[in-house]
Amino acid sequence: MEEKNNSCIILYPSPGIGHLIAMVELAKLVLCRYPDSFSEFIILMTTAPHLNTATTAPYTSHVSATTPSITFYHLPTTPLPSNYVASVEGLNFDLQSFNNPNVRQALETISSKAHVKAFVMDMFCSSASDVASAINIPTYYFFTSAAASLSILLYLPTLHQKNTTSFKDLNAFIQFPGIPPIFSSDMSNPLLDRNSMEYKYFMELAAQMAKSDGIIINTFHSLEPRAITAISDGLCTPNSPIPPIYCIGPLIAEKQTNSKENECLVWLNSQPSKSVIFLCFGSMGVFCEEQLEEIAVGLEKSGHRFLWVVKTPPPKECNESNTSILGLQGPDLSRLLPQGFLERTKGRGLVVKSWAPQVAVLSHDSVGGFVTHCGWNSILEGVCARVPMIGWPLYAEQRINRVILVEELKAGLGLEESNGERYVSGAEIEKRVRELMDSDNGERVRHRVRELGDAAKVALTDENGTSLVALARLITKWKETRSS
Repeated sequence: MEEKNNSCIILYPSPGIGHLIAMVELAKLVLCRYPDSFSEFIILMTTAPHLNTATTAPYTSHVSATTPSITFYHLPTTPLPSNYVASVEGLNFDLQSFNNPNVRQALETISSKAHVKAFVMDMFCSSASDVASAINIPTYYFFTSAAASLSILLYLPTLHQKNTTSFKDLNAFIQFPGIPPIFSSDMSNPLLDRNSMEYKYFMELAAQMAKSDGIIINTFHSLEPRAITAISDGLCTPNSPIPPIYCIGPLIAEKQTNSKENECLVWLNSQPSKSVIFLCFGSMGVFCEEQLEEIAVGLEKSGHRFLWVVKTPPPKECNESNTSILGLQGPDLSRLLPQGFLERTKGRGLVVKSWAPQVAVLSHDSVGGFVTHCGWNSILEGVCARVPMIGWPLYAEQRINRVILVEELKAGLGLEESNGERYVSGAEIEKRVRELMDSDNGERVRHRVRELGDAAKVALTDENGTSLVALARLITKWKETRSS
């Protein structure tokens, strides 16, 4: 079928800069490899009351200026019902559901002017699949976490029928197709209670994904071969057909073009090769004051050079529920860290407030290790930079990602938490930093992550790379789609 000049792809991320960046990188990949296939990528933009969107406008302005074929369509802000209370995950699902009338209007408006070849949404936008289907637009999911997490999600309805106990009460290992056993308490919070509304949302999501026109995953075959094969072979959806799977990763954010003179990079320039351990925990990773003190103790006693990003602690006592909120700006380091710590570690350590250019830091020759919250984007960035990791999960599916990082990928070490609590002692931090940076086991991890980094490059640069082959299949399917 001859391609028309005004064909477009509509992308629909849920609110949050991480979700937005993932969609933009998907669009950039297609535009780079197939510049004449589609005239435009249109990204539907929503806002959320629980997120700080200060970084969104500068980011979208930069994308618009550098990649004119990507445009942003801002949906009207939908107010939440009065007295609305929900978890972050529940809010993410509900907010997108409330937005469905606006999405319908946007799709109809865009369809009247261009041939919409596909509607690609992330998982929190699942309620919009029926909206797109009602006006005959093919629907796809862009799953930005690991194939291992997708295996768990797709297998959830089957497991739900087999078991009657909530994961929070199970206290046992659970076997999912294609991945190592996951201990019940390591399941993400929304799935722990089978009677919760969040659990219901994920059950519905699994059913919707299985009925979609395709699932795009930010991973690559040689990184997660067992999970990808299990999904593709239908082992995760034994009671229904599985749509085509397209593993087109690793898609990671580009290095910040204005970060050359960043304080972190200037400091790293003066450090020996592979000597620095980098600690950074994502945009929403925060710790209580007691935990920050333990990190400082562990780093100081380890004797290793470090670059540590610190956010303002949450206002309440230290527990898991407040380690998943957006950290406030401007932490008072002299108050938060042990007395004299900054002076004693001056020269071999640098503590920065709130943010660092993570991709650029990981790519710096001086960085030899990465303590991460196990967000999937961060794991991919560590792999692509060939930096071995220490996994310290904080929220969402990160405890699952730690299992994958340590046991399946063998690209990192885990941290032991104290007394069944999600709290890590300074002694444990010291031990794991030394193990990663000094030991034979650390060298094995380092060798393994170099192998994976090489494989990541092949997947997206070699003409026969698995991700480029998968992308070619996806583009062919999009181009052959009859427009609405």
